[in-house]
Amino acid sequence: MKRMPTLFVGHGSPMMALEHTETTSTFQAIGKNIINNYGKPKAILAISAHWYTDGTYIQSAENPKQIYDMYGFPQELYEVVYPAKGDSSLTKDVQQVLGDAVSINDTWGIDHGMWTVLVHMFPDASIPVVQLSINKYLSPKEAYELGEKLQSLRDEGYLIMGSGNIVHNLRRLEWENPSGTPATIEFDQYITNAVLKNDVNTVINYSEHPQASYAVPTPDHYLPLIYIMGASEGAKPTVFNQSYNTGSLSMTGFIFEDESSNSI
Repeated sequence: MKRMPTLFVGHGSPMMALEHTETTSTFQAIGKNIINNYGKPKAILAISAHWYTDGTYIQSAENPKQIYDMYGFPQELYEVVYPAKGDSSLTKDVQQVLGDAVSINDTWGIDHGMWTVLVHMFPDASIPVVQLSINKYLSPKEAYELGEKLQSLRDEGYLIMGSGNIVHNLRRLEWENPSGTPATIEFDQYITNAVLKNDVNTVINYSEHPQASYAVPTPDHYLPLIYIMGASEGAKPTVFNQSYNTGSLSMTGFIFEDESSNSI
């Protein structure tokens, strides 16, 4: 069996779960091609911007609850069900590779940073999902190093998937802007170029860019990319969904593959 790829996906409005766009079509294609090229993942280790905690936590629930962590949307969105199971083997394997640095926490579940993407990527919800929290006390370098420890899970048939945004500034949204501001595009392309060159230092030291405070006012949505880069060391990145909306949001994602074949 080939070593599983890793993914970083840009998630936008939760309404994406109900949409049929070029972005969601790309998610569908990636899901199908992962299964066709690598086999069906045993489970997904999900790292979402929306589980941003005071430590590193892993879920162990057999039936993790679906978290509707968004407010003021149409009722139809709250009726979307993604009934993925948990996976005790993946939970134990994460505990084994991270040791005392991780602990069990089942107060959360599968949040909209994940299920709004997974309903398109793996719509039958037959692949178990276990979320790993983002530890707000880790520096970007420490987040990368934690990601490195997860690499071996890819050899066991697990898909490691991060969900966030390279640019995510809700306070600067421009609702009438169907694209991105110059600052959004500049920062997103700067980080994208660094990812495609496997320039880890630039990605970790993103705060040195002049647009960083605009693009990443808080690190929660950016850090999943750093975790995934750590788990993808030496793999070849391919960019997808490089688009922008509402001014200060980028949807850019990456798939990292050890094989030369392109899964998109």
